[in-house]
Amino acid sequence: MFGNNENQNRVVVIGGGPGGYVAAIEAAQQGADVTLIEKDKLGGTCVNRGCIPTKALVQTAQLFNDIGRAKEFGITVEGFSLNFDEASKRKRKIVDQLRDGVQYLMRKNKIKVVEGAATIINGGRVKVSGKEETEVSGNNIIIATGSVPSSLPVEGIDGSNVINSDDALEMDSLPKSLVIIGGGVIGLEFAQIFRRLNVAVSVVEMMPQILPAEDSDIAKQLEKSLKREGVDIYTSAAVTRIRSAPDGTKEVIVAWNNATMTLRGDKALVSVGRRPFTDQLGLECLGVAFDKGRILVNEYMETNVKNIYAIGDAVGGIMLAHKAMAEGKCAARNASGMKTRMDYKAVPRCIWTSPEVAAVGLTEGEARKRYETIKTATFPFSANGKAKIIGETQGFVKVISESSHGELLGVHIVGPHATEMIAESVLGLTLEATQAELSETIHAHPTLSEAVMEASLGLDGRSLHI
Repeated sequence: MFGNNENQNRVVVIGGGPGGYVAAIEAAQQGADVTLIEKDKLGGTCVNRGCIPTKALVQTAQLFNDIGRAKEFGITVEGFSLNFDEASKRKRKIVDQLRDGVQYLMRKNKIKVVEGAATIINGGRVKVSGKEETEVSGNNIIIATGSVPSSLPVEGIDGSNVINSDDALEMDSLPKSLVIIGGGVIGLEFAQIFRRLNVAVSVVEMMPQILPAEDSDIAKQLEKSLKREGVDIYTSAAVTRIRSAPDGTKEVIVAWNNATMTLRGDKALVSVGRRPFTDQLGLECLGVAFDKGRILVNEYMETNVKNIYAIGDAVGGIMLAHKAMAEGKCAARNASGMKTRMDYKAVPRCIWTSPEVAAVGLTEGEARKRYETIKTATFPFSANGKAKIIGETQGFVKVISESSHGELLGVHIVGPHATEMIAESVLGLTLEATQAELSETIHAHPTLSEAVMEASLGLDGRSLHI
């Protein structure tokens, strides 16, 4: 049985992903005695099977693509080739280093790590089933069990060579062709990774646009860019069946454009999002409230059961590591006696395709539904000096503001290094900045971020360089 003196706050965190380990660190920094339970590997999906390994492959694909463009910059390169085995080793090395870093942070903050699957007995006791069965006690419990890949109720979805995102990261060789089911964030990142590594790629998306949750102008630009690289994209398309062809390839039967077509690939990658993972935690017996699989919480990350909190993918919403981290800090502070609300107004959304996509705040469609009048403006990277220098001029910045007071409502970027550029706009929305404050901020020249300033000026028809 773990636990120190009776007067010290004892916090039990279930799940060692980004939300969980950050919650544990925050609680420890607030003076709590913290135990973290993890049944698999520290770092969770993000470090082991998500953000980190996919971005490692994104970087390999980006560099491979850039070397092929070297002639544009006056550089002659001959005889280069891809060694996928070495790229995979690099990916695993980065994952291992970052997972070791999380383990170090646990030791540094004196957080006890217990390996095994957790079942909550009551509001203060958790059974852990691992190599040995043990019990952990605490005043407060924070659930951070993450998510798992979703599937589809389609015939053949469980067949051979039908893989999910976890499987895609573990392939030891590249297929010649791949059909990706799902045109969201994960599906599109994999689409470009594999296409740039010379795999023939088709993407099937059921909704009218790829990236269904993002601004339509952004989605159209990214679709155009991906098609230019040779990715076949079918929107408003529904997969009805998956079967094996005589030669062993997969045939994905799709209803599209009032007809039926067959897409073929060595493998089919199912990438239709993720679902909260809360199995076998014992939450139903405790009376914890759910909605469509996600744990219901209030603005303090509290469930309806006293002293039990939930964060990250387990509570649904935007399934992003940095959102889970923010929720983890919020829950840990509340579990430590502080009254802290979670604010979702300025959560950045990032996609590591090329061009990259990043956004914060409302899309144009959302803004028009909520506000009587709005203003929008765009500025293309084709008119940006730094974009020309680095040879990446596809895309634009789009800024949305409320008309009467000029309050920033949303900023959307599709272009080079968009995921880094979005930070100033996140800060702007957090501080409730106006378009004037953003446009009058001096931006260094030549930089990509000047495009944000120019788009802000464009809201009043005052862009300088277009």
